[in-house]
Amino acid sequence: MMDVHFMVASARAEPRSAAPTVVFQVRIEESSEAVIQAALLRCRVYIDMRRRRYSTAEGERLNEIVGEPARWNDTMRPLLWATAPLVLSRYQGTLDVDLPISCSYDFEVASAKYFRALDEGEVPLLFMFSGTVFGVGSPGLQVAQVSCDSEARFRLPVSTWREAMGQHFGDSTWIRLHRESFDTLDRARRDRGFTTWDQIVEALCADNRVAT
Repeated sequence: MMDVHFMVASARAEPRSAAPTVVFQVRIEESSEAVIQAALLRCRVYIDMRRRRYSTAEGERLNEIVGEPARWNDTMRPLLWATAPLVLSRYQGTLDVDLPISCSYDFEVASAKYFRALDEGEVPLLFMFSGTVFGVGSPGLQVAQVSCDSEARFRLPVSTWREAMGQHFGDSTWIRLHRESFDTLDRARRDRGFTTWDQIVEALCADNRVAT
């Protein structure tokens, strides 16, 4: 029987992608000496939040996702980041393939909120693979299901995520507003004679500080 194992060897920010993307190099090893003809796989990538420490400032920013630190034992669960297909061509033994994962800058998405909350260090990731492998070995044609608990772990440097985002957005951050809210903000910007969004946001924050 075919015996397939997975390992994530490295990660890099992809500068030529249409959207912010981190590319993981996945190493697949087949130890039964069968020739893999093809494989149709699916990979789910989770953020395993419990597997790292957080500074006080990071904990404050994570409050919206997992609540106060006193509750983390109950609220910190693996957080789904992405689901991606992984198609393998013919190989025998060991194969390295790229697995691209797009990075959202939509701060209504929990995974984007998590990445944004971190100052430095690494993000503990859990890769879970499933799917079908087609191969040729003894006694002949083989078809095997990859168990849904086939997994690999990897610690992604926060700097790699920031590099991927910076390649597309620079030092900017994007937020989504309802059209009515945007129109109100735009009217306030024009009424005050500001030319940039930074100016009106800073002015409104200053007004709020004075009011409180």
